[in-house]
Amino acid sequence: MTDKALTSGDLGESGNPFGLFARWLAEAEEKELNDPNAIALASVDETGLPDVRMVLLKGFDEQGFVFYTNYESRKGREILHSMKAALCFHWKSLYRQVRVRGLVGKVSGAEADAYYASRPRASRIGAWASRQSRPLESRFALEKAVADYTARYAVGSVPRPPYWSGFRIKPLSVEFWQDRPFRLHDRLVFTRATPQDEAWQTQKLYP
Repeated sequence: MTDKALTSGDLGESGNPFGLFARWLAEAEEKELNDPNAIALASVDETGLPDVRMVLLKGFDEQGFVFYTNYESRKGREILHSMKAALCFHWKSLYRQVRVRGLVGKVSGAEADAYYASRPRASRIGAWASRQSRPLESRFALEKAVADYTARYAVGSVPRPPYWSGFRIKPLSVEFWQDRPFRLHDRLVFTRATPQDEAWQTQKLYP
């Protein structure tokens, strides 16, 4: 809990939410014991029923927030259907959260290749072996697939599967929430009409 209110001085000179987010994430990287880049990712299926799961943020800039996945997984299919998503960061040790809502785009092949190549070799093998979100007949079937792909790519690099890549959430709104005494929390929201807008509107919200 903090007694310090969010003020215009916290926003910096950019007028957008990314500078404040960068500072909060840096503080979380110092304070959070596990995965300060963990995010709850929300999507909806073709009927409008929502889904949520934890993923890891792998990059962000003024273009948006990036994570990687199997496009044939449930979340991949849901996002490809709507091209919309929402994120929530929660940093318990700092009594803060950030909520993001926006439109989704695919990262470039070059971006996906670069990140995939940075992963541990076993994780790259796992991307081939796992038919993510599909029914698993037995643990043995998964272990056999890992062994098969390990043998296939025993020499040389492990290529990126064609169905494995990244999404970039291009925010239309970013809300910063900070705990304050007596549940009179700070809420500051940035909004814009389209991902191409450089001008953000800011507004304080009731707790």
